[in-house]
Amino acid sequence: MPATKPQPSVPFESLKPGDGVEVEHLVTVGTRSWTTRTAGTVVRTERRRQGLHFRRNVDDKVFSDLIVLKLPGGELTTLTMDEFTVVRPGRAGADEPAQST
Repeated sequence: MPATKPQPSVPFESLKPGDGVEVEHLVTVGTRSWTTRTAGTVVRTERRRQGLHFRRNVDDKVFSDLIVLKLPGGELTTLTMDEFTVVRPGRAGADEPAQST
């Protein structure tokens, strides 16, 4: 039985600034890997050209899809999408503190 990769619930192309999302992604450092979740509000998305590959042809362009999120504490973080990344809808404005009356 062939392995199937998880499909994101929210397509990258449909993400807009202000959307609340939770991103589940695989982090690999050396030989260790683990899954982590990051939740926040989309600031912007972009497709960025990479130059990290060794001995590629000059006209062989490689791009990465990126999501810039604003975290609940106000920090900005950048996540790179890959085949293991899952994006789920979250609360819009999740970075705003709760108002008490």
